[in-house]
Amino acid sequence: MKACPIDRSLKILGQRYALHIMRNMILLKQNRFNQFLNSIEGINSKTLTIRLKQLEDYGLVERKVIPGRPAHTEYFPTEKGTAVQVILAEIASFSIKYEPEIIYVDKKPRNKKNGPFGTRRLSEVYDF
Repeated sequence: MKACPIDRSLKILGQRYALHIMRNMILLKQNRFNQFLNSIEGINSKTLTIRLKQLEDYGLVERKVIPGRPAHTEYFPTEKGTAVQVILAEIASFSIKYEPEIIYVDKKPRNKKNGPFGTRRLSEVYDF
C-alpha cells in the first residue's frame, strides 16, 4: 500500500495532534509554540516539538526565527499546509451532519444547499 494516497495522507496528517496544530494555525491564526501548547488539550511540549518538526519536514509548516530580545520562533502554514483547510472543512462537515447533538446547542443537524457552511469558508464560521 505504499502508493495508496489515503495511506500517505494518513501518514502525514494521522499523527496525534497534527490536525489540531494545523487547525489552530489555519483557523485560529496561532503561530507561536505556547499558543499551541495552551490551546490543544492533552498535548505536551515534547510531543508538540516533534509534531511541529514533522509537519515542517512534510512541507506543511514553515518555521521562522524572529530576531529580537529575546528571539522567538513562529510557525506558518505553507501553500501545501493551507490546502489542509479543505480536509478540516470535510471533517467538520461530517460531525455537523452526523453528530449535531454534540456540535450544536439545539442538537439539530444542518443541511444547507452549499454544504454546512453555505458559501462561506470554514474559518469564517468556526466557533472560536
